[in-house]
Amino acid sequence: MQPMTIQEIAAAVSGIWWNPKEGLPAVSAVSTDSRKLVPGCLFIPWVGERFNGHDFIDAALDGGAVGCLCAKLPTNIRDDKFYIKVDDTRLALRALASAYRDKFRIPFVQITGSVGKTTTKEMVAAVLGAKYRCLKTPENFNNDIGTPLTLLGLSPEHQAAVIETGMNHFGEIEYLGQMVRPDVAVISNIGDAHIEYLGSRQGILRAKSEIFDHLNKDGLVVLNGDDALLDTVNVPFRTVRCGQSEHCQARITEIADHGVEGITCTVTTERDRYALTIPAPGAYMAYSASIAVAVGEELGLSREEIIRGVAAYEPAGSRMRIVRLPEGRIILDDCYNANPQSVTAALEVLAKTECDRRVAVLGDMGELGSLTEQAHYNMGALASMLGIDFVVAIGTKAIKIADGTAQSGGGVLHFATKEEAIGSLKEQLGPGTAMLVKASHAMHFGQLVDQLRKTYD
Repeated sequence: MQPMTIQEIAAAVSGIWWNPKEGLPAVSAVSTDSRKLVPGCLFIPWVGERFNGHDFIDAALDGGAVGCLCAKLPTNIRDDKFYIKVDDTRLALRALASAYRDKFRIPFVQITGSVGKTTTKEMVAAVLGAKYRCLKTPENFNNDIGTPLTLLGLSPEHQAAVIETGMNHFGEIEYLGQMVRPDVAVISNIGDAHIEYLGSRQGILRAKSEIFDHLNKDGLVVLNGDDALLDTVNVPFRTVRCGQSEHCQARITEIADHGVEGITCTVTTERDRYALTIPAPGAYMAYSASIAVAVGEELGLSREEIIRGVAAYEPAGSRMRIVRLPEGRIILDDCYNANPQSVTAALEVLAKTECDRRVAVLGDMGELGSLTEQAHYNMGALASMLGIDFVVAIGTKAIKIADGTAQSGGGVLHFATKEEAIGSLKEQLGPGTAMLVKASHAMHFGQLVDQLRKTYD
């Protein structure tokens, strides 16, 4: 973060500098967590359902923060620190990030979607990184705290920014878009994720479409052209649709699936033809690549730069990360999150993996509302239909996964908790076995992957 003076910060957040004093240092970083401070930072107390960051202001100032924003002033005001009084610290953080973003005359790409938005963000950043020094959203920083903190991480070296924005309620994408104000708006797809709160896929589409509210008037919209709901989107912006359908302006053809080694495909646009090698498994990766092609063309990359950028893609976190262990054991670590669309895609990758035996470890999927039981049942049935040799279902909702597998003729075990399951998982991960591990983030299946790695590393 470029240093900002106290006066600049107070003006940006429409706050009152409560104890004006000469000689206090400028701010070079921002933190909302009193446990994670760097010298010279501004502390912004967050108010949650079970906590109030204002209780930790003194600790943050003792820990190295040079000052704070606050909706409620502490009892004791220190002379060696500054305090800026605001009405709402959440809104103040957004205002500060928005004002800071205005310092940079670089292209901003905002990405959302039900499935694969992080993968798409990483792919777009990899492509732009072939030409530009690119800021991208760190893992898990796609909400009302993470997005402003990401923007506040901009520095003079950055030449482009790729910002991922998530949501589970109406108004959230619009709220984040007020800060990002993109030049390119991307929607990867419309699925069932968060349908519990948004009512229907049409509701999800409406919520995702808030990304257009703050798009630059000369900006570009990039959409998945094979998504039936996104195909209904008609906005007053230049639009590129990406997919295998004939009407797509970034057309995907010649997809070749090489299992865990990745895929190859061709993307053809009005400008050029790109033969792409994607070093990550799953035919669905072609969509992220085609979106990155469209964004890369818009921002002036050459054919060679786009091809090189796609080939440089690396998955973020536990998103179809390939873990190779002794004696031909493979873990497909895809446990960052799960919904019916992403589980389907992951099972298809497992089914195409060359190995002696295939095991799917599947857990609860959250926020599916009335779809919950049927969606879990369908995932179990699909695993059996794809020829997966064995399924281990974990969690209270996952009992329906077990039912779907068993009633479709597949082998299955069900456990209520990870702790109960780990012994069987170690037995199932024999030599020559490929094991998919996937569930919603709240299940913390990364712990299972860590334990399995420790067993066989």
